[in-house]
Formats: sequence, C-alpha cells, structure tokens
Amino acid sequence: MLSPLPPRPPPPPPVSPSPLLKRAIPVPVDQFVNQQTPTSGKTDPDSEHSREVRKSILRQPHPRRTNPLIWCCAILCLIFSLILILFGVATLIIYLSIKPRIPAFDTPKASLNGIYFDSPEYFNGDFIILANFSNPNRRIDVRFEYLVIELYFHDRLISTQAVQRFSQRRGEARLEAVHFISSLVYLPQNLGAELQKQVSSNRVNYNIRGTFKVRANLGLIHFSYWLHSRCELLMSSPPTGVLVSHSCKTKR
Repeated sequence: MLSPLPPRPPPPPPVSPSPLLKRAIPVPVDQFVNQQTPTSGKTDPDSEHSREVRKSILRQPHPRRTNPLIWCCAILCLIFSLILILFGVATLIIYLSIKPRIPAFDTPKASLNGIYFDSPEYFNGDFIILANFSNPNRRIDVRFEYLVIELYFHDRLISTQAVQRFSQRRGEARLEAVHFISSLVYLPQNLGAELQKQVSSNRVNYNIRGTFKVRANLGLIHFSYWLHSRCELLMSSPPTGVLVSHSCKTKR
C-alpha cells in the first residue's frame, strides 16, 4: 500500500518592494512631463516673446485706404493743370495766327507859329502838330479810350492837350491836329536863355510825350493796355517854323 504524499508548504507571503526599488521603477513620460511643469501659474517670458514674434510674422498687413478728400484734391489739380495747358496752347496758336501789333503814333507835320518872351523867365508859344494814329493789325480793331499829349522843352512841361477818344478798324490811320498854346509859362533862367539861343540859330528842339489807353477787340475777346510815345522834333524858327526832322517811338 502506498503512503500518502506530504502536504505542500504554504506559499510565501508577497514581499512589498522597498523604497529604493520604487525609485527604480520607470515612470511614464507624460507623467514625468506633468511633474516637471511648474504649478505656480507663471509663464516663461522667452516663450511668450517667441510666440509674439511668430504671430507678428504670420500676421498679414491690412492695406490702408486713401482718404477720399485726397483723391478729390488730386483730380482737381489734374483738371486745373489740363486747363492751363490747353489755354496756353490756344493762346500761342492765336498769337501766331494773328500776330498782334501795337498801334503807332507819329508826327509827320508840325508848325511853330510863335515864341514870345514877356520876361526872361516867362514866355508864350503857339505850336501845332499833325498827329498820325495808325492801326497796323489785320484782324484786330482798336479803340483809343484815353489820349493825352504833352509838349516839353528839354525836361520842362510847357503845354498839355487832350484828344477825344476814337475807334480804328484794322489797317486804318487817323490824322489829328493838336494845338498847343503856352501862356506865361515859367522857365528857369538857363532854359529861357537856351530857348532864345535856339530861336536865334533857327533850330528849336521840342519833345512830345503821348500817353494812350488802347482797347483791342478780337471778336468776343477784349483786352486793354497802355501805350507811351516819345517824339523828338527839330523845328525852324517862328513865325514860319516848319518841321525839319523828327523821330518817334511807341512802346507798351
């Protein structure tokens, strides 16, 4: 007969790992990262700065719209510039096609009827000129709206005469007799002596100065300007003094 087997010994109780073994046990990465993350709530300034730099680089700039007032000013300036250019071109074309010329003033004839001295410094005179006003333009009519002619001996005014206004068509000429009367006109002693000397030598020099306001008419276009004429006349002695020579210039 077989003898019964001896009973099994009880299993040994479980041994808990020591603290040193617990440290050697590997920990998951996520848990390790969470443990390393600071829990105080403070953020890293370097990481915030880098994020801001990346955001500024990735942020697209928004285009700025131009103020409508600036557009209006630019358009007005452009229109004004075009008008000036067109006006200048039109003026140049009209000027080249018309070729405007200023009216001319001349004294083709003159008569010195008398010079009388009441004293060495006062004299009386009688002098007549034939003034010739001519309009050399072929397409422009003119009107003389103001006419004053002055008689000088050297630089001394001895008589003044006004002429009635008149109009001239293109290419026309007008002769106007202008009578100068000098009555007790004062002359400095040196000028009085010079005038008496010229009368004795049969050579009397007079100067004519004319001031005219002219209005030019070209269809619907009207413009005015001033003319200044200067004439030097050489007369023979009175009472039958005639024009020996003369020269006249007219300018604006």
